[in-house]
Amino acid sequence: MTTGTVFDIKRYAIHDGPGIRTAIFFKGCPLSCWWCHNPEGQAIQPQLIFRSNRCKASKACLEVCPKGAITWLDGSITDWELCDDCGKCAEVCYAGAREMVGREISVNQLMNEIQRDLPFYEQSGGGVTFTGGEPLLQREFLMACLQACKLEGLHTAVDTSGYASWEGLTAIFPMVDLFLYDLKLMNDSKHQEYTSVSNALILSNLKKLTQAKARIIVRIPLIPGMNDDEENLKRAGSFLANLECLEGIELMPYHEIGLAKYKGLGMKYKMGGIKPPSRDQIEQAEETLACYHLPIIKQFIKRNL
Repeated sequence: MTTGTVFDIKRYAIHDGPGIRTAIFFKGCPLSCWWCHNPEGQAIQPQLIFRSNRCKASKACLEVCPKGAITWLDGSITDWELCDDCGKCAEVCYAGAREMVGREISVNQLMNEIQRDLPFYEQSGGGVTFTGGEPLLQREFLMACLQACKLEGLHTAVDTSGYASWEGLTAIFPMVDLFLYDLKLMNDSKHQEYTSVSNALILSNLKKLTQAKARIIVRIPLIPGMNDDEENLKRAGSFLANLECLEGIELMPYHEIGLAKYKGLGMKYKMGGIKPPSRDQIEQAEETLACYHLPIIKQFIKRNL
């Protein structure tokens, strides 16, 4: 039985494709973007997260940790260097302050979850979106999930960084109704600095997908001081203007929602001091891209794709 690892299943998702959707978050990503708001999706294996605001000071975690990674000083403190994500502390934490993020699930189990939302899809023209993390990092599981959805006649979307083999993309292509495709930075050296990988494969795959007549919405994260400059936006606009059959271009403004997760996972947050873009900044960026006659999906206009 095909299984995979997911870290969240979000119901009533309305920003990840047309209609009301179920978003399935796959664990594991080959990128390490500075602005990632789902850092728990980067590692492919389940991992511990500690939410101090939930802690009820039972101190049971201190007693069961085999590595001695937990101490107490005006609250529970985790030595992340010692922690090996064994999950024993989470098992005894009745308040849910310590939890394991990520669980193995079969295709059948996942479809049982999805089928609960069928009435919403029927009423809204929605479906299922596979996101993450990077869904293609678990390609066999993704393919099995897509096949199961198609057997049910469900609309499918895959949210991808594009950093995957062309073989992997062509394997899932017939079962994907819509790609949500990230385009982060046009300058390769900056792309490597801020995401840890080159953008060459990403740009190549995007071009090939458009030539294959895939339905694609390109999503550009708008990060002040990193990729919101006129040079990057113009290079992106010029590149995208030469592609075929794009359904839309959407700016995804940086936000700070994931900030607390980094502390809870023992990960370093590199975006300190950077604030989300203002409405004026977002609209100016949209105007820059619109000069290339691209189908811009406006952030501040109600839409139904």
